[in-house]
Amino acid sequence: MAIEKLHLEDALEDSPQTRSLLSVFEKDAMTLKKYTTGLHNCCQRIMKAQNELCAATQSLSQHLRDFEIQKFPLESDDSVLSSTLKQFSSYLDDVSSIQQVLSAQFSETMMYPLSRFLQADLEEVTTLCEMFQLASNEHDSAMNRYMRLPKKKDSERHRQECSEELYLMRKKFHQTSLHYYSSLNALQYKRKCSLLEPIMGYLHAQRAFFQMGQDAVGKKEIEDFLNNISTSVQGVQQEMKTETKKTVELIDTLEQQSAHLYHAEPMVDMPYIPPNTNLTQKAGYLFVRRGKHIQMPGPIGKQLIATKWERCFFFTVGGNLMSQSRDQLAGSLVLDLNEPGVLAEPHESDDRRFVFQVLSPKSKRNIVLQAENEREKDEWICTLNNIVRESGYVKDKNPQVKPKERTSSTSSASKQGSISPDQSSSSSMTSTGAVPKTPAPTPSSSFVADAPIQFDLLSPTSQNGGVMSSLPGPPNPEARINPFDQSANEVLDSLDSAIDNATFVESFVVRFLGSMEVPTDRGEKLVQETMRQIMAARAIHNVFKMTESRLVVSSECMRLIDPSNNTVRTQFALADISFWAAHPENTRLFAFITRTKPPGATQSTFSCHVFECNISAEEICLAIGTATKLAFQALMQRKLPPGVGKEKKVMEKIQHVKTREKNILLQNIQQLEDAPEGEEDNLHNLPLSPDGKYLVLTATDESEDLAESGDLAQPMENLTVESMQQPISDDLDIEEEPESEA
Repeated sequence: MAIEKLHLEDALEDSPQTRSLLSVFEKDAMTLKKYTTGLHNCCQRIMKAQNELCAATQSLSQHLRDFEIQKFPLESDDSVLSSTLKQFSSYLDDVSSIQQVLSAQFSETMMYPLSRFLQADLEEVTTLCEMFQLASNEHDSAMNRYMRLPKKKDSERHRQECSEELYLMRKKFHQTSLHYYSSLNALQYKRKCSLLEPIMGYLHAQRAFFQMGQDAVGKKEIEDFLNNISTSVQGVQQEMKTETKKTVELIDTLEQQSAHLYHAEPMVDMPYIPPNTNLTQKAGYLFVRRGKHIQMPGPIGKQLIATKWERCFFFTVGGNLMSQSRDQLAGSLVLDLNEPGVLAEPHESDDRRFVFQVLSPKSKRNIVLQAENEREKDEWICTLNNIVRESGYVKDKNPQVKPKERTSSTSSASKQGSISPDQSSSSSMTSTGAVPKTPAPTPSSSFVADAPIQFDLLSPTSQNGGVMSSLPGPPNPEARINPFDQSANEVLDSLDSAIDNATFVESFVVRFLGSMEVPTDRGEKLVQETMRQIMAARAIHNVFKMTESRLVVSSECMRLIDPSNNTVRTQFALADISFWAAHPENTRLFAFITRTKPPGATQSTFSCHVFECNISAEEICLAIGTATKLAFQALMQRKLPPGVGKEKKVMEKIQHVKTREKNILLQNIQQLEDAPEGEEDNLHNLPLSPDGKYLVLTATDESEDLAESGDLAQPMENLTVESMQQPISDDLDIEEEPESEA
C-alpha cells in the first residue's frame, strides 16, 4: 500500500492546497503522539508490575526462610514444616532470578524502542512544527514590509534592506518547510515499525521467560516434591476434617454435660448433687474480701473504713492455699495450711451469701472467701480441713499423698492444667523452701507431676548412699539426723579415712541452688531445663539464701561437707551418679543427676541437683568424670581373675613401703632432742653412713655400713620404732586373693 507524502516541491510555493494537506499530516502526527504516549504508559505499567513481582517474590522467599528463626511455643525445632518452607524458598529464589531476567529484557526490547520513538521522533516533529509556524510568520511579515515600499527614489536604501530581509526569511521558511515535510513523511514509515517493535520485544521476552521457567521449575524433582507436599496437605486436611467433626461432637457433649453448671444455684427441678467431702485438692474462682485501713490520730490507731471483694483463682497445692489473678503469671501464697490450728468454717456476712473463712491462730490471719453456691462452699471447707488434717507437710509426720479425685466444675482437671509448667514450677514457696509444681501437668511435660523444687539440702540419705530427693515434701528441719548415725568426730575420722584410701581427691566450694525430680537419668536438655526451672522459681519468689558447702570429689564417693563444723551433710555414691553437665552459657552453674531406689520400690527415681561455684563448672565436671573413671577401673581390677595384675600389686606394695619408711623417718627426726649449746656440730651420736651424708634407717643398712667400714656405730634404740623392726619382705609378701564377688 502506497504511503501518503507531502511534496517537497510545493514547500516554497506554500499554496492553500499544500497548507490543507499539511494540516492533515499535522493532525495525524498529534494523534500518533497521543496514542504512543498511552502505549508507553501501558508498557511502563507492565515494567513496574514486573519489577514489583520480582521484589515480591524475593520478599516471599526471605519470609519463608525466616520461619526457622521464629520461636513458636508449640513448634519443635526439627519441624518438618520448617524444612519444607526452606525448600520452597530455594525454588522461589530460582523463579525470582528468572523474573529478574524478564524484567531486564522488558527494559531493553520493549521500553527502550518505545521511549526512543516518543522522545526522539515525535518530539522532533513537534519542535519542527513550532519552527515552521515561526518561520511562516516571519516570512509573511517580511513580505508585507516589502510590499509597502513607496515609489520615491530617495528610499532606495530602505528598499534594499526590505528586499534583503525578504530573501533571508523566504530562504529560512523554505529550509524549515523542507525539514518539516521530510519529518512528517518519515513519520509515516516509523509509525509501522516503532509501534510494532515494543510489542514484538514483549512477546520475545515472555517466550524466553517461559522457556527458562520450564527448564528451572519443570524439573522432575520439583514435580515429585510438589506431589508429596500435595499429598501431605490433603492428609492434614483430612485429619482436620476428622478432628473438626470430633470437636463438634465434643462441644455438643460438653454443652449437654455442663448444662447444670450454667446456673449459679441449682434449679428446683434439677437433681440434688451432694458435695464431695473427701477431696484433698481443689481449684476454682472465689471472691476474697479485702479491707482498706486508715491511720487514725490518737490511740485509735488503724481503723477499717471500707471493704471490697475481688475475684481470684484459688487452688491448693503442696499443703498450701494459693491465689492467682488473671493478669498474673504465677500464683502467690495465701496461707500455709500446715500451721497449727488452721481451720476452715462457715462465716456469716451481712451483705454476701455462701461466705466461709479460713482462720490461722499462728499468723493471726482471717481470710474471708465467698463461693458461688452452697455446694461449692461446703466442698471448699471440707477440702481445706482435709488438707489440714491428713495431707500436706505436717510437722513430725511423714507427708501422705492422697489419691487425686475429680472435683466439681470449679476444680476440674482442665482448669488445673491451665497453669503453664513455668507458672506451676514457680507458683509459690512453702515455709520450708520447696516449690511444688502444678498437680496436673500437661501430657507433654518433661517433668514428674507433683515434683517439688527443693531449695535446701536434704540431710538424710538412703541406705545405699543416694540422696532421698524424691520425697513429696520438704524435709523436717527438726528431724535432721546424721547421714551415717555417727558423732561429728566419727564422721571426720571416716571422712579422712576415705580420703586417705582414695586414689583421687579434689575439693571445691559450691552453693546449693535446688533440686527436683526428673523423669530420666540423663540428657543435657533435661539438665538445662531443670536449671531454668529452679532459677526462675528463685527469681520469682526472691529466694536469695544458698547453702554453701565443700564438695569433696574422690574415687570413693562424693560428699557435701558443712564448712563450719566439717560434718557431712550428704553423700552420693559414684554408682548412683548417672549424668553431670555444666550450663552452656553460665559457666558457674553445674548439675548432676542421681539415681535412687527406695526400699520396696520396683523402679528407681531420678533427681537433678543444681549448684553454683566460683570457678569454672567445667573443672568440677572434669573432676567428677575422673573420679568415676578411676572408680570404674578399680571395680574392673577387683573383678580380674586370680594372678592377673600381680605385678602391679607388687609395685603398689613397694611404693607403700617406701612411703611408710619416709613417714617413719620424719617422725624420728621430730623426736630428736636439740643438741646443747656449742655442740650443734657434734653429730657423733647420730647413726650416720661412713661418708656422713645419710642416716642409717634399718639394721640391715647399719650392718652393711659396718661391714664396709670395719667400724662400730652407736646403736639406734632412740631412733627406731616397733614398726621399723618388721622386715621389708613381710610387706612385700603378696598372696593371691580369691576373686571378689560381684
